[in-house]
Amino acid sequence: MKRPDHILIIRLSAMGDVAMTVPVILNLQKNYPQLKITVLTKPFFAHLFEHLDNINVVKAEVKIQHKGISGLWILAKQLHKLKIDSVADLHNVLRSRILCGFLKILGHDYFRIDKGRAEKKALTKPKNKVLKQLKTSHQRYADVFKKLNLPLDQNFKTPNTKLSLSAKIKTQLKLDESKKWVGIAPFAAHSPKQYPFKLMKEVISKLNEEQDIHIFLFGGGKKETKKLNELSENFDNCENVAGKFSFSEELQLISNLNVMLSMDSGNGHLAAMFGVDVVTIWGATHPYAGFAPFGQTREQQLLPDLDRYPLLPTSIYGNKKIKAYKKVMHDIEPKKVLEKVKLNLV
Repeated sequence: MKRPDHILIIRLSAMGDVAMTVPVILNLQKNYPQLKITVLTKPFFAHLFEHLDNINVVKAEVKIQHKGISGLWILAKQLHKLKIDSVADLHNVLRSRILCGFLKILGHDYFRIDKGRAEKKALTKPKNKVLKQLKTSHQRYADVFKKLNLPLDQNFKTPNTKLSLSAKIKTQLKLDESKKWVGIAPFAAHSPKQYPFKLMKEVISKLNEEQDIHIFLFGGGKKETKKLNELSENFDNCENVAGKFSFSEELQLISNLNVMLSMDSGNGHLAAMFGVDVVTIWGATHPYAGFAPFGQTREQQLLPDLDRYPLLPTSIYGNKKIKAYKKVMHDIEPKKVLEKVKLNLV
């Protein structure tokens, strides 16, 4: 097919999945500097693309004017006016499929992501498990662009991008550029992939003893913010960021970290967008499913002993609880986490 001049990229949610599009888009821009790119996502996630040059972001108001079938038709006509050549559906859910159908009626070809659902099911089944590395989400995104005659550089590395910090951040936080900045995001959407809070407190306690390290805690929601506030109050070199700044400001701070410690969660992907080294702790899920942060090496991943816990991974998203595996993350000792973080600070 003819190489397009203007493409539409659809990825509405979730935060980590949208963040994973950023390194791929950077790869696109590097290889095809004349390509015009429009991204369709939810309003909140539009902030993820603010630091990218020459990206047009369209906000899908799926709960207001773009709600339901009629709303998607309105959205399709709105997108049609942008004179897009082709569509890359990186979401492949009912909403995006309907939207692509409408865009097809209006004359726009589309290609959509293969999520590899059968492979992922084989990876997580309890019996006759097929434990192997699957394509990463980034590779699956790249496959869509290859269909659009836009093959990408497989050796691409995200450039380290440090955003300017707002006056509010500089005023409210103790910023010492002579120290190493460590971000810690101790929470996850599902408890089976969240490191025990008591053990994480041990990690923070040991890091706090290092005089050349300053710790920033990330999270969201009232309960998480309250826990992080209580945690940060116990340590001199630790500050809670949750609830203090806008999402854009949090991204500014994340981009300036030396390393981010996170679960299998969105914060790891936010850091990877800016080329920040990411250390991840895995519980019920596994990097083999393809959701590791972009550019992360195996050495930056901490996993339970699979010989002791042969059913791992028990699910793709960590939403399935197995009683016998309730304490699976206790298998990862705080000293191992500490060593891994310090190793990535060198």
